[in-house]
Amino acid sequence: MRPTARVLDPQGPFLQTWNKIFVISCLVSVSVDSLFFYAPAIDGDNNCLYLDDKLDKTASILRSLTDIFYLLRMVFQFRTGFTASSSRVFGHGVLVDDTFEIAKRYLATYFLIDFLAVLPLPQVFVLVVRPHLKGSEVMTEKNILTLIVICQYVPRLIRIIPLYIQITRSAGTVMDTAWPGAAFNLLVYILASHVLGALWYILAIQREDTCWREACNDQDGCDLASLYCGSTVFGNNTFLQDACPTDGDADIDPIFGIYLPVLQNVSQSTGFLEKLFYCFWWGLQNLCSYGQNLKTSTYIWENLFAVFVSTSGLVLFALLIGNVQTYLQSASGHIEEMRVKRRDTQQWMAHRLIPEDIKERILRHDQYKWQETQGVDEEDLIINLPKDLRRDVKRHLCLSLLMRVPMFENLDDQLLDAMCDRLKPILYTEGSCVIREGAPVNEMLFIMRGTLESMTTDGGRMGFFNSNVLKSGDFCGEELLTWALDPTSGSNLPSSTRTVKTLSEVEGFSLRADHLRFVATQYRRLHSKQLRHTFRFYSQQWRTWGACFIQAAWHRYCRKKMEDSLYEKERRFQAAIVSDGSSSRSLGAALYAAHFACNMVRVLRRNAARKARLLERVPSRLLQKPAEPNFFAEEE
Repeated sequence: MRPTARVLDPQGPFLQTWNKIFVISCLVSVSVDSLFFYAPAIDGDNNCLYLDDKLDKTASILRSLTDIFYLLRMVFQFRTGFTASSSRVFGHGVLVDDTFEIAKRYLATYFLIDFLAVLPLPQVFVLVVRPHLKGSEVMTEKNILTLIVICQYVPRLIRIIPLYIQITRSAGTVMDTAWPGAAFNLLVYILASHVLGALWYILAIQREDTCWREACNDQDGCDLASLYCGSTVFGNNTFLQDACPTDGDADIDPIFGIYLPVLQNVSQSTGFLEKLFYCFWWGLQNLCSYGQNLKTSTYIWENLFAVFVSTSGLVLFALLIGNVQTYLQSASGHIEEMRVKRRDTQQWMAHRLIPEDIKERILRHDQYKWQETQGVDEEDLIINLPKDLRRDVKRHLCLSLLMRVPMFENLDDQLLDAMCDRLKPILYTEGSCVIREGAPVNEMLFIMRGTLESMTTDGGRMGFFNSNVLKSGDFCGEELLTWALDPTSGSNLPSSTRTVKTLSEVEGFSLRADHLRFVATQYRRLHSKQLRHTFRFYSQQWRTWGACFIQAAWHRYCRKKMEDSLYEKERRFQAAIVSDGSSSRSLGAALYAAHFACNMVRVLRRNAARKARLLERVPSRLLQKPAEPNFFAEEE
């Protein structure tokens, strides 16, 4: 059942493309949310904390832009049909296009998760609530904002998983090709490193804030409000440098542990990019090393964070390596398969002591076939397609080439489709023997590219040799067509009357004996006078027979003309003798002239016989006329 104009097909190309965009936007939005963690900073001169207003507003704007994709996704969910579970017993199932049922299903499943993920709580706190807060209330807002962002990570990450599963079920992969797929998985790993670095930064600031609060509570006259820049309460906070020192050089800092590098290097920096890339490098380094270099203190939350880093690194690195390897193997799978096949071939040839010339031909054939097909078995791919789709693919691949064969250029579409469906692509390297004279013919070869030499000795007859060149548009194995069109022919295949060898790399299509017979018996258009004349004109057998027939007729004409010429000369000479005998010459002179005339006639006859023997070096008898295919006319 096709979806209506108002309902989107979940398997359609439009929604498949948008789902991929949604997945990428979800990953980007998670990384944008991490920018809020870089807003808190430390004023080293006054020993107080402050928030970077400019960074918070920039993060809020970027967060609003990514939320547009979430809202668009929710709109699409109200218009995306689904397959009824009761109709999945067989086939694709029935698509439900009732908008009420679609909305009811969405509200009962992922609507709440999408709603929580798209709530603009961080923007509200930054742009609406925060301008009205003063002093220590700003840091309270900081804690609330951090908690909101972390809590919204859960629905945003949860929403990515079913969306990713839906894409892989429909399209197989997120990316259609290998290298973009590997880049996508690497992007996920990089974004995870960015998020982990941002968490490391905000937890370091939070750890120092906790240390300052504890020290202030222990210090007489210290007001907690003085720990935050912009507060109306002023105090001397120099004691914090001694209570919470960040300049220690111990191997394991007992107070800050793994957070010490942040506090020493970038916590007091006003440059956002410095903090971003420093924390990103820390996250990437510890994800790759599974957190093995982390040296924690005894602080509980710090150790839990270290466990989270180690576990996340193990899981994400395993997924990255596995997915990237899968994508790269799909890209280089055929290359590796070709390499293994070539190695096995070389080992087999060495084990069987194959001669070097045959080895070279085998390797050249494999290399040529790889260059033409890139390791893809076209027949295996096409044979699994539905009949109509297979016919269209075969027609696209073979029809234009088949029409270059003059014998088939005037056939109707039905017959051409039947032949295209049964044609098999074939490759020959230079120097290959396609068929030998006297061997059974099991297929017709239609040449598309390359040249071949076709030769015959008329069954090994002494002094006879005929050779010509086949090129694009020619065919060989025409004996098979005679056999296929003869209803009285048995199962024994005809013998070849010619030897065919390749002069260069040859590409073509072959039509096997059983397929040719099927086409000949099913389609009566093959039995036509026009096809008979075309077949005779392009058949090498008929061409050779016709050339020999003309040659023999010419030799007979030349022999008859020579005999007539000798007879005329002899008649004239005898007439001359008679006229000389009637003259007044002596009888002896007449006898001498008659003897001389006889000798001359004998010499002329001997020369004529020698010329006749020279002419007989060509076939003294015609080649056997090729068997005539049963081209009986079906035309009215």
